[in-house]
Amino acid sequence: MGGVARNGWIVTRLIAATALALLVWTSPAPAQHADRATPGYVRVKLETSKGDIIFAVDERHAPVTATNFLRYVDDGRLDGTSFFRASRNKANARVGFIEGGIGTDARRSLLGIPLEPTSKTGLHHVDGAVSMARNGLDSATGNFAIFVGAAPGYDARPGAPGYAVFARVVSGMETVKAILAAPSGAGEGVMKGQMILAPVIIKRAIRLDGIAKPTGGPKVWLIKIGG
Repeated sequence: MGGVARNGWIVTRLIAATALALLVWTSPAPAQHADRATPGYVRVKLETSKGDIIFAVDERHAPVTATNFLRYVDDGRLDGTSFFRASRNKANARVGFIEGGIGTDARRSLLGIPLEPTSKTGLHHVDGAVSMARNGLDSATGNFAIFVGAAPGYDARPGAPGYAVFARVVSGMETVKAILAAPSGAGEGVMKGQMILAPVIIKRAIRLDGIAKPTGGPKVWLIKIGG
């Protein structure tokens, strides 16, 4: 009887240890805050014509995509750009995503980056997720989308690489929702009817944490041509 009891005690301890290990392994990332820094994250504030939006950029889980976005911020490449697209769900117009950034302005563009799929980073297209826009597999530059409501269809899955989530909104979702509700039209293909008729200006994009690391490249988009 004593041997059975001891064996039972060992099994119980093993189960408890395993449960604890699983809890640690599956614990979510630390909560990010708008009013203070969180290790592994860099806060970025977008000052827009409809209000401010603050992201927590995830350098820990999406280092390549986060570094790329912060280069655009630190260079001032997003200053004076806009949110130009509002993609609303046909069944529920209150959910969807807004897209903003450099648009088609090649003067502001850096080289495209390798895709960091959600299957690698563990980040997902949840409510408030910020994800890089792209045309080809490794083509993301300076355009990004902010999601209102979960959109798991944009995550990586067998046969579809998905899109790279790299941040989450920690303040200003009311501004995001106001932009999503903005009147839209025009556009072609998948963007038909989704172009915001009066684009929302991104006045400035500002890094709130750490030291800015500008690329040092020429700011050709600031050069005025002609009189």
